Amino acid sequence: MTLDLYGHPFASFVWKALIALYERDVAFTFRMIDGDHPENAARIVELSPTGQFPALIDGLRPVVESNAIIEYLDLYHGDAPPMVPADPREALDARMMADIFDDYVHSPMQRIVGDSLRSAGERDARGVADWHAMLEKTYGWLETRLHDAWATGDRFTIADCAAAPALFYADWVHPIGDAYPVLKAYRARLLRRPSVARVVDEARPYRHFFPLGAPDRD
Repeated sequence: MTLDLYGHPFASFVWKALIALYERDVAFTFRMIDGDHPENAARIVELSPTGQFPALIDGLRPVVESNAIIEYLDLYHGDAPPMVPADPREALDARMMADIFDDYVHSPMQRIVGDSLRSAGERDARGVADWHAMLEKTYGWLETRLHDAWATGDRFTIADCAAAPALFYADWVHPIGDAYPVLKAYRARLLRRPSVARVVDEARPYRHFFPLGAPDRD
């Protein structure tokens, strides 16, 4: 019995689960959420509290939320080293950095994108300015924090699963400037990682969906 992953190839939080699946070489069936697959759209409404994805189905067992899916795969699927390190101190660091990327890079990036989809009269100029400021501040913090090949050392972990989509799209909405060479180099390493390169390539056909205009790079 294979796993079912519900999502869309362009969705940033879906990338986190896909990267972990590819890293662990786990077989799965991708259940596309779009207008051509109403049955999958209806199923995700049942699975997720708000209808958001990704969601993983393992037999009769559903798992929602990207970090929980990654940890579930560590426990039950694949023979690769776990995305959450076995050492509790290393695990704490990996989870902390995953939360940093989710809360202070991924979230403000998505809020900026979401605001651009609103009608002119509903847009939040102050909020957008604050979210750009949050990204800039977080870039500065990451510049001083990233010292190794990956987010928490020499091993690719759940933190890097979170960092890859967060930094990929954040650089589109708030470019990582030359003042942050360490962060820029880390983003480039992520994009060269085979699992990350694969999700980027799989998402290319959908770049026209990006409301702020996808740059002609990456």
